[in-house]
Amino acid sequence: MRFSINIPNFGDFADPRNVRTVAVAAEQAGWDGLFVWDHVVHRYHQGRPFADPWMLLTAAALSTSRIRLGTLLTPVPRYLPQQLARQVATLDHLSGGRAVFGAGLGGPVEDEYGSFGDSTEPRLLAERLDEGLDLLARFWTGGPVDHRGRHYEVRDVTLLPASAQRPRPPVWIGGFWPRRPPMRRAARWDGAAPLFETARHGQVPDVTEVRELVVYVREHRPTEGPHPFEFVVGGVTPPDVSRARDIIGPLRDAGATWWDERQLQTGPDLDRLDPVLRRVEAGPPVI
Repeated sequence: MRFSINIPNFGDFADPRNVRTVAVAAEQAGWDGLFVWDHVVHRYHQGRPFADPWMLLTAAALSTSRIRLGTLLTPVPRYLPQQLARQVATLDHLSGGRAVFGAGLGGPVEDEYGSFGDSTEPRLLAERLDEGLDLLARFWTGGPVDHRGRHYEVRDVTLLPASAQRPRPPVWIGGFWPRRPPMRRAARWDGAAPLFETARHGQVPDVTEVRELVVYVREHRPTEGPHPFEFVVGGVTPPDVSRARDIIGPLRDAGATWWDERQLQTGPDLDRLDPVLRRVEAGPPVI
């Protein structure tokens, strides 16, 4: 099992220097990954500074050599696919092939889309997500792309360089379980990074629900992909080894392959450097 740190892209972590500090500490303490949020507007957290996640990950990539780096998660329909393809490929090269791309619809939809006059219709956004993901995968190959779809058009475009990882960086898909469509989407890619209706961001999910999700995704996997398939769950654990083992061990046995250490979304420490850094420096759980 692998272990990552999860931080928002606002508050103290809107400063790339603070993200660099967390990334260096995570690598030194033995964590396997650092993942950041990708929000432009989140009215629950309004009044705080926000930063571009790709700039934050650039600071992390330049300061580390081992840990995986990426977003959890990027709202693909909010971007132009060609712009997003360049950002991810650039990070992949800069980090020496350590990028992970977490993708989904994102939210809150009214904030992230409606605030800018974009559609908030879930079905339409889901169409853009699927079409955008397929385009990203084609762009990352470095080959010519011609595409005329419902939402995007590309006329004989080749984006170079191709991604450092071949044929592309791992793509993890987020969504709320037990909603089935996002997890069927995840089954077509390289990982599932769910939140749970019964355990929101920072809360430890129920083992039974994790097991049900793992079974469901495996049943819908069409073929094996270019990367090992990952099941990413997360929450808050204490630095005490035995207590952390009691929390994470059953989730690993249920099929989880990554534990993503997170602060409670409604807690006071979500976007504060000092408490997050203390947890990072204590090291990942030992299972």
